[in-house]
Amino acid sequence: MIKAIPGAYPTMITPYNSDKTVDYGAVRALTAWYYERGCAGVFASCQSSEIWYLGLEDRVKLAQTVKDESDRLAAEYGRKLMVVASGHVSYDREEQVRELNLMAETGVDAVILISNRLNIENTGDDDWISDLSRLLPRLPDETALGVYECPHPYKRLMNDKLLSFCALTGRFAFMKDTCCDADLIAHRCEKLFGTGMSLFNANGQTLLTSLRDGAAGYCGVMCNFYPGLISWLCRNFDTQPMTAERVAAFLCLASFTEGLTYPASAKYYLAKYQGFDMSTFSRSTDDRKLNRYARDCIDMMTISANELSDELGL
Repeated sequence: MIKAIPGAYPTMITPYNSDKTVDYGAVRALTAWYYERGCAGVFASCQSSEIWYLGLEDRVKLAQTVKDESDRLAAEYGRKLMVVASGHVSYDREEQVRELNLMAETGVDAVILISNRLNIENTGDDDWISDLSRLLPRLPDETALGVYECPHPYKRLMNDKLLSFCALTGRFAFMKDTCCDADLIAHRCEKLFGTGMSLFNANGQTLLTSLRDGAAGYCGVMCNFYPGLISWLCRNFDTQPMTAERVAAFLCLASFTEGLTYPASAKYYLAKYQGFDMSTFSRSTDDRKLNRYARDCIDMMTISANELSDELGL
């Protein structure tokens, strides 16, 4: 079983062409941008990618494009970028099996199961475990797995019973935690210690605390804005604790911009500040709601981020 590379994992957004089809050239460029800023991996085909608004072909092709670009970068520069991907959105169990196997065929390093797609009716832990037990034999043995507490259409948090079952299968290497509760994250890290299943925190406000408590890194929205700072924090939180506090304090404030018409907000930032030829069009939100207030907030946060990045030599 592979072990997840610790560090920062952006949740890949989906850029679009003017005709509203997926812009795969921009996907490749964005993958390279993450790589250049020190990210350890990429979570492709996730909620940030608007998987609920993409067809199966695009969900799979998005993951494949990120994986292929990651392989190209590794061949050229040596460092590997770990690519994980989800993308099973169906209510029908047989269709989910098809979705997950197609995702596995892309060669991504881990296929991530969305917690609310098992026991969709939410009738209890035993039924969730039963669903997973039926699913596992139908996925390739060599494919590492993960679990993702995706907020849409509802957030199903993993409790001790479910986490223990996943860990004991020996198949799981990755968990994207969205509980946003530092005490619970610490408990989960303790529970997962030594199992081979690594926890990645999606919440910027609790990131530093969770890293100190054993989290393997960050996997979330803010890596579409400030991946360099977050990568630095994941690498240096224990060796430069005072500076880590400053970076974490910035991230605590900046993370509140997540609620500003995301992912259109990330596309605005990438186009204005990182030179991407990318519109703010998004399928999951109306980019007309990205108003002056939202843009000003992102602009002000970017000033602070740039000052901090300059201090750190990023």
